[in-house]
Amino acid sequence: MLELTLCSLLTILPDYLYRRFYQGKEWGREITLYSVWYELRWGITACIMLTVLLITVVFYNHPATTNVVSFFRTVPILPDTAGRVSEIYVKVTDQVSQGQKLFKLDSAKQEAALETATRRVEEVDAAMVMAKSDVAAAKGQIQQAQGALQQAIDELRTKEELVARNAGVVAAREIEKLQVGVDARKGQVAAADAALQAAETRISTLLPAEKASASAALDEAQVTLDKTVVYAGVDGNIEQFVLKVGDFINPFMRPAGILIPSLGSRKRQLHAGFGQIEAQVLKVGMAAEAVCYSKPLAIIPVVITNLQDFIAAGQFKAGEQLVDLSQVSKPGTLLAFLEPMYEGGLDDVTPGSSCIVNAYSNNHDRIQTEKNFFKRTYLHIVDTVALVHAIILRAQAIFMPFQILVFGGGH
Repeated sequence: MLELTLCSLLTILPDYLYRRFYQGKEWGREITLYSVWYELRWGITACIMLTVLLITVVFYNHPATTNVVSFFRTVPILPDTAGRVSEIYVKVTDQVSQGQKLFKLDSAKQEAALETATRRVEEVDAAMVMAKSDVAAAKGQIQQAQGALQQAIDELRTKEELVARNAGVVAAREIEKLQVGVDARKGQVAAADAALQAAETRISTLLPAEKASASAALDEAQVTLDKTVVYAGVDGNIEQFVLKVGDFINPFMRPAGILIPSLGSRKRQLHAGFGQIEAQVLKVGMAAEAVCYSKPLAIIPVVITNLQDFIAAGQFKAGEQLVDLSQVSKPGTLLAFLEPMYEGGLDDVTPGSSCIVNAYSNNHDRIQTEKNFFKRTYLHIVDTVALVHAIILRAQAIFMPFQILVFGGGH
């Protein structure tokens, strides 16, 4: 309507003035409701054409969109394992800090597993004590075997010396029997050495490995027990938290609630979806203005800080069926990230609020370097007609409360 009014001042009004004062035609005589279409045909036609051209230039070079939302992040409250709730430490809408307890699951099974792992570690410690006793016993057996071996060797040498002095004093069978006894005693010494080595190996290698394994199992059981208590991962507010003691929670099917992280010192953003036809006009650093439903009657200066390099409507994932392009029934939008030009510009805007955004092209640098007169004139016109869009946005800001509260039934 504003574009039509402006264009009529340049087309219909001069046409009427020409016919009124130059041709002498008066309103109500020659110019009536039925003849106005013929009498002012040039002005009306030019007005329609100029209006369409102006709207095209304004909306293409200064994009506008109502697909604007102040998104905020939510974190589902989920345990690592399924279980039944035994204790609850917070309430709905409570503000929590990172690491604070939220609720606890029944941990009888995990506590039993932890007790079993603890007893296994104690068993390994007891086995180490027994192994030390085995080492001492093996050393005693070695000394006993070595003593018996030495006695057998001494007796054999004595008999051999007697034989050397008088061949008939000792029978050859007895000498052989003594030699076999010495060899047997050597075997006993070797067996005792092997038993000692086995006992020492058990202390130095086997039992430490078993203890390490038992300690790992103990740590695993402790971690599993700790997972029965759910903590807040970030600072924020608890919402939709309707847990009761005895409820069954499954991390794959039923979350316990939602944790909305606190914004803290992070700068708030608006996320705007512009039409694909405006992809060549939108640039990072482009100035814009926003009007939000949660903060009416206020124009918020913002700037485009980032543009998404792809359009979400074109995404697909591999499946068992081929993608038919006819399924993409609605063209997607180009996502732009906008931040306030001034600190605190979006502080009063409720997260999740819908907004209206106008972005404005700036051709000042091109005008300074452009040598073509017609292009330079066109760029001047483009920057000038941004005023039309700015006026429209302010009119929307003024009429927004009336549109919602009066004509929209208060919704």
